[in-house]
Amino acid sequence: MANHLQFGFQDPASPVMEELMFFHDHAMMVIVFISTLVLYTIANMATTKLTNTNAVDAQQIEMVWTVIPAIVLLSIAFPSLRLLYFMDGPSQFHLTIKAVGHQWYWSYEYGDFKDVAFDSYMLNTSDLPLGFIRLLDVDNRMVVPMEATIRVLVTSEDVLHSWAIPSMAVKSDAIPGRLNQTSFTSIRPGYFYGQCSEICGAYHSFMPIVVEAIHYASFKSWILSQKT
Repeated sequence: MANHLQFGFQDPASPVMEELMFFHDHAMMVIVFISTLVLYTIANMATTKLTNTNAVDAQQIEMVWTVIPAIVLLSIAFPSLRLLYFMDGPSQFHLTIKAVGHQWYWSYEYGDFKDVAFDSYMLNTSDLPLGFIRLLDVDNRMVVPMEATIRVLVTSEDVLHSWAIPSMAVKSDAIPGRLNQTSFTSIRPGYFYGQCSEICGAYHSFMPIVVEAIHYASFKSWILSQKT
């Protein structure tokens, strides 16, 4: 989860988020290079007293400042397109979960397992156990197996919501009467926090999302406990 005064991304918890961070760093390095070059050129032009009145037709300069920006754009475009196709997700999934937004809580249905469904409400500060996070923890977490491809079908029962987990690069709008699909794969066990990212009413800030990634054996035990 994010820390106080944090300006960067959260630690990645999925392969897509890792790739997004790599692409962000790559694009930032290109921006820093361009900004440095432009500022250096502006400073030189502003401080020098030398002029060249014959520089009316300079084909070499025109060629340079046309070709170099094209190369820079290609160096950003190809990784961007690769990442875009990578974010489409796989065609096969290990588990499908339906997330339904309500005013103001989430409910989850595990379609691959019979009778596994529950509501997820934010824990009040007065009921918060020791070690839990204020305004971000819930009474029933969405539990998933680690290193499994999870498909989430997102919809809403009343107004627009948005199901988002920043550390997994997941954000999908919950629209009444429509199913949106997103997917993620957790690369490590842990708790991953998110919030509704669409203003949905007075208690929009109080419907957090918590995904708990655990090992497969523990997940099987959890499924059995939900059925009893």
